[in-house]
Amino acid sequence: MLTDWLELAMLVVVGFLSGAINAVAGGGSLLVFPALLATGMTPLVANVTNSVAQGPGFVGAAVSQRADLRGNPKRLWWTSAAAAVGSALGCVLLLTLPGSVFDAVVPVLVALSALLMALQNPIRRWLGTPEADGADRLVLLTLGVFAVSIYGGYFGGARSVILIAVLMLAATDTMRRLNALKSWLGLIGSAITLLVYALVAPVDWVAVLLLMPTTVLGGFFGGKVAQKLPSNLLRYLVVVISAAVAVYLFLD
Repeated sequence: MLTDWLELAMLVVVGFLSGAINAVAGGGSLLVFPALLATGMTPLVANVTNSVAQGPGFVGAAVSQRADLRGNPKRLWWTSAAAAVGSALGCVLLLTLPGSVFDAVVPVLVALSALLMALQNPIRRWLGTPEADGADRLVLLTLGVFAVSIYGGYFGGARSVILIAVLMLAATDTMRRLNALKSWLGLIGSAITLLVYALVAPVDWVAVLLLMPTTVLGGFFGGKVAQKLPSNLLRYLVVVISAAVAVYLFLD
């Protein structure tokens, strides 16, 4: 439980920055995770607290882009089901596997998240521009969303970055519509993890109550100035911090 005023102030600032970074570049949850570790939380408690606190940030994005979800109900239903089941499975794995497994795996996941953040633009260029009227690779798309959702339920850092790469690889549509689908699937996964973790996981609710409103507020202001801020600079700042956290966890 948080008791130190300096720790409380740090989480308020980090929550705001996380929301702004999510609006501009994505990956803000990777900034919150080390901040929670710095307060003395174990990696498991920091992870579930971060996952619950980040949840409301997906609501605004999904609602604002809901019109772009229309037109392909088959894709929407299959990917939504994959996101729900995969996220639930990830939660089950987190809560049933020994804590030593999570302690061993999380440095690798943080490092992979940092790598994907760093390579986000080259991956998009390699995948090419999505076609507006081509056919989806539905099996690959469903399995990909399922796998990413398991990851999201288990850890969750940079889930949106991995998810958009999968959508661009397996679905053929405009970037705008794929981004709307990413936000919707992120909302489903977040709702599942929030429900499960709130009921049975060791969530630090003081941290959640601090992070939820500041993350939403940061996202609001970040969205207002998104086109004026150097998104690459912010993304690589998150990459550097995440890489340092991964090294620390490997050595700890």
